[in-house]
Amino acid sequence: MTEERRRFSRIDFDARVEIAQGTNHWQAQLLDISLKGVSLAKMGPYQVDTSTPLLVKIILSDQSCIAMSTQLIQQTIEQLRLACHIIDIDSVSHLRRLIELNLGDAQAAERELSELFGGHE
Repeated sequence: MTEERRRFSRIDFDARVEIAQGTNHWQAQLLDISLKGVSLAKMGPYQVDTSTPLLVKIILSDQSCIAMSTQLIQQTIEQLRLACHIIDIDSVSHLRRLIELNLGDAQAAERELSELFGGHE
């Protein structure tokens, strides 16, 4: 049996996503999110450049979003898996609250943030 090595909870969440890479812009649908990255469903055929970061904007409401700079981990015809490299403090706050609400445990969300900022992979 494989030991679970995931340190960050993956939250299934449905939201509209905007992706930008250079002059290219695409739409996607959020499949899941964690403090380390996102999984997205493509909304049309497109290929992203594996060597260039992507700006991902997860639309939470008209007034709030989670924005992060990401790097492509895996790409299929239908999906993208992206690792988060840079995220601003407002986006971390929104993401922390999202994780807290979905886990139902503020302490679990704090533990994940501590691991993230403690430099653990």
